Amino acid sequence: MTMSSPSLEKHSDSESDLKDIEQFVQPVGAPNDRVPRTRFRRLWAIVEKLDKYGVEAQGIERIPSDARNQKSVLAPFWMWLAANMTTSTFSLGTLGNSLFSLGLRDAVLTIIFFNLLCTLPVAYFSTWGPKLGLRQLTLSRFSFGYITSLIPIVLNCIACVGWSVVNSIVGAQTLRAVSDSHQIPTAAAIIIIAIGTIIVSFMGYRVVHLYEKYSWIPVAIIFIIYLGQIARFCDSGPYGGTGPVEAANVLSFGAAVAGFALGWTSLAADYTVRMPEDMSTIKIFIWTYIGLNIPLILVEALGAAAMTTFTAKTTWADAYASNSVGGLLGAGLAGPMGGFGRFLLVILSLSIIANNIPNIYSLALTFQNVHPVAQAIPRVFIVIIGSAIYIVLAIVGASHFEEWLDTLLTILSYWLAIFSTILIEEHLLFRRGRWANYEPDEYNNWRKLPLGVASFVALGCGVAGAVLGMAQEWYVGQIARHIGNPIYGGDIGFELSFAFTAVVFPPLRYIEKKFWGY
Repeated sequence: MTMSSPSLEKHSDSESDLKDIEQFVQPVGAPNDRVPRTRFRRLWAIVEKLDKYGVEAQGIERIPSDARNQKSVLAPFWMWLAANMTTSTFSLGTLGNSLFSLGLRDAVLTIIFFNLLCTLPVAYFSTWGPKLGLRQLTLSRFSFGYITSLIPIVLNCIACVGWSVVNSIVGAQTLRAVSDSHQIPTAAAIIIIAIGTIIVSFMGYRVVHLYEKYSWIPVAIIFIIYLGQIARFCDSGPYGGTGPVEAANVLSFGAAVAGFALGWTSLAADYTVRMPEDMSTIKIFIWTYIGLNIPLILVEALGAAAMTTFTAKTTWADAYASNSVGGLLGAGLAGPMGGFGRFLLVILSLSIIANNIPNIYSLALTFQNVHPVAQAIPRVFIVIIGSAIYIVLAIVGASHFEEWLDTLLTILSYWLAIFSTILIEEHLLFRRGRWANYEPDEYNNWRKLPLGVASFVALGCGVAGAVLGMAQEWYVGQIARHIGNPIYGGDIGFELSFAFTAVVFPPLRYIEKKFWGY
């Protein structure tokens, strides 16, 4: 009588299960992927079960044309309208007065000009998703090359976590302002906001768009009510200084506004990647552009206006001093409107979820671009790990909100100006604006991507421009110090980053393409 070995039977069953899992996770349309997902077969077994309940299993693998079934051209409009109709956008508007001493007219004009300018690349990159079926940082490989693209990938991971930290802090401040006598602990408020973010980001693309389509409605209504409460106390205020001093303040605040608007460039294609390839590029561009600018301009202007109420309402100044943006919102809602105002404040504090969702969802996709092994980690688990990291950082950094926000915004404006310039010049000058000149299935094949030397040198030159033009509390560049007050300077790092990169990249890329072939 022969007996089968238990160990051999177990091994055979394991092999069978593994083949099923590999078949489940095998990317469609990406023949050059060499993803060692066998290392995480237990995680993928969990994902396979979650997939039955609507959780998105796919990562950065290219989405084939026949799977792009998001038919509504308004999808990016609702997406960006909701993501920016939040208290974090409001908080940016308050910086015009609190950090740069600008009057209302100066602040609003700066908000309008820099937003209209800096949302152009976001709207443009949104049109790329349907054409190639790839996520934004995966697309960057066709401009930066496989190795050099790691720089924007790592920076975007940091930016996504940084934004989530700052957003959670301002959301927690607003939630704490609901009650003066029994304030919610900051850590608890941050965790509440994080849980809502995790749930939607965990589910994936379809649920993200569904949530963003409707979440902006109550927030917009509350902001209108808030405007009605503060309008009679607003003061147009004087101009923020004169001559060079005024110019320096405007440029520095403009850099912060640019950082917020440009912050979406590294995520843009992530949220149009399931739209049909033949959908109108012009319509996607226009609706994305409008969806961005309506909340950015109006809500930031509302924040700037709220900062001018302190002369008429000194108690509001005290509320702002004690609880920052949350205190300012609470003063206009909970103060005069009692229990109903507190209810509105709770809803407003949760609006931050809509802003954090694209950061955490795209964080997982960005991280998968680091290496094939990272691509093998299921997206849903990266969402959980990334959320845990930003929760800890938000709790630690809650007492340094304004400094963190301004530093994050301006540094973002520097590197995103470089990122946008390289992608746009590559597409228009070297791919001649034609999608046929891309090989999207080769996104993991370094031999068919740019070498990356041109982008690396251009990026370095862009950083040099940022260093010369930045005006931060901890460093003022040599050119920046000649604008306005030499101690504080005027921030033109964003402009110099763009200019230096735009000049250096084309000739270097021409040489690289001539000798490398891609």
